[in-house]
Amino acid sequence: MEGSKNYATLFVSLNPVFMRKTPVDAQIVEEVIRKSCLERVGKGSIREIVRTVNQLQERSGIPYIRMEMGVPGLPAAPPGVEAEIEALKRGVAASYPMIEGVKELKEEISRFARLFMDIEVDPKGCLPTVGSMMGSMAAFMVVNRTDPAKEGTLFLDPGFPVQKQQCHVLGHNFMSFDVYDNRGPKLKEKLFEYLETGKVSSILYSSPNNPAWFILTEEELQIIGEMATEYGVIVIEDLAYFGMDFRKDYSKPGEPPYQPTVARYTDNYVLLISSSKSFCYAGQRVGMMIISDVLYNRRFPALKRYFPSSEFGYAMIYGALYSLSAGVSHSSQYALQGILKAANDGTYNFVEQVREYGRKAAIMKEIFTRNGFRIVYDKDVDQPIGDGFYFTVSYPGLSGAELVEELLYYGIGAISLEITGSNRTEGIRACVSQVMPDQFKDLEERLKWFRKDHPVA
Repeated sequence: MEGSKNYATLFVSLNPVFMRKTPVDAQIVEEVIRKSCLERVGKGSIREIVRTVNQLQERSGIPYIRMEMGVPGLPAAPPGVEAEIEALKRGVAASYPMIEGVKELKEEISRFARLFMDIEVDPKGCLPTVGSMMGSMAAFMVVNRTDPAKEGTLFLDPGFPVQKQQCHVLGHNFMSFDVYDNRGPKLKEKLFEYLETGKVSSILYSSPNNPAWFILTEEELQIIGEMATEYGVIVIEDLAYFGMDFRKDYSKPGEPPYQPTVARYTDNYVLLISSSKSFCYAGQRVGMMIISDVLYNRRFPALKRYFPSSEFGYAMIYGALYSLSAGVSHSSQYALQGILKAANDGTYNFVEQVREYGRKAAIMKEIFTRNGFRIVYDKDVDQPIGDGFYFTVSYPGLSGAELVEELLYYGIGAISLEITGSNRTEGIRACVSQVMPDQFKDLEERLKWFRKDHPVA
């Protein structure tokens, strides 16, 4: 089947008279795919798909529906812009920042944890990072070296593909399973299979989940936390989409509901919080890492092989973070401090601005399902999946990789769920952020055309 499809594609590309008519000139798509150097475009990484779509847009002159990358599509948080300008005017660009972060920012991160997560953390364990990507890299560097008898990270998939790439780069082993098939009490049984081996040093997941957008429940977080404590495993909790489960209102400082977190159930945690999505401050590459007081002060003799101290927090700052960047941009730290202070003081509702993503997701899901597509991850335990930054879709008769490739002919970019560690290889991830409301009509028309060209028996 695969061979016959490739032969048909080759035949069409070499015989223009037989070329099918699609919204984007099929010859252009074929040529860009052929020159991409990718064995299979549909299985390309996020950035490889971005590059391919950029080339297609340039060659064809047709604006694509860009769903392949999670780029914030909203203006940067005003308190951050104002605070950064003021910091630059004060001359902070002329001096190096301290690796552990400026005092004012560390204090606001600690306040933010208390007011929006209901947890207490000493400011010394609140560290700025060059985005959450640097945070996860640093976390792997330290966490996965705390015990030489253990081998690496257990990923609760689906997830952000680049985090596994980081493990590859570091030479760390990792394991994974699709958590969607193991929700609720079943999660304990599945975790036991892996933790009982004694090989797991860390557990990583995102919640809200990228790409499926389900939210781990308090029951599930308690299972993860208690088992992490029992087996001496450190949890790396990726909160890139902090407060963005729009079914609940997490926007009020010091009032429940609070952002769900494993930090209520174990001291073995490192939290990663991005400023890119919740605060729309992606361009300045600033995020935060929060280490529990207990873990920060804990000593692991094995760390001395790699770092100047066996103390976890010291190794993180003066070993990992120092090696990676020797600090985070001075002015962007003040930007983040300004955002957090405004949120903590209740003068800036960071959740309200990003609700736009949920509104767009609801409309786009309807457009897709109206044209024969199906939502892949459609349930969050016993309720419909929420509307947020991502959603997942499939089309009958096509794998995720095939669907990614086919949609390129129709002016639509996306990534395959297969590269996220998902078991649902029939699906793709759609990100709503870069799709503007005035493109919804184009999306509808292109999907109607796609459905006409791909009739379902």
